[in-house]
Amino acid sequence: MDKRNFAFDKVNFILLAVGMAIVVIGFILMSGGASTEEAYNPDIFSVRRIKVAPVVCLVGFLSMVYAVIRRPKDNEDNKQYN
Repeated sequence: MDKRNFAFDKVNFILLAVGMAIVVIGFILMSGGASTEEAYNPDIFSVRRIKVAPVVCLVGFLSMVYAVIRRPKDNEDNKQYN
């Protein structure tokens, strides 16, 4: 298949995978034990779960958006077709 027909190049896919991994790390940081009716767990309001994890997820989503809107650079191979 001809490479010039693809909207994304290898770098776009790598950036998407890195962004997805960052989002997964953010959701892992948000996870943890919950409070029950018998016992209160104050860890649900920790800084890691309330502030750090959402910022990590936001950075991951923004990097994925950048990966989608990033335009592949023209190679020497593609210039001969223009």
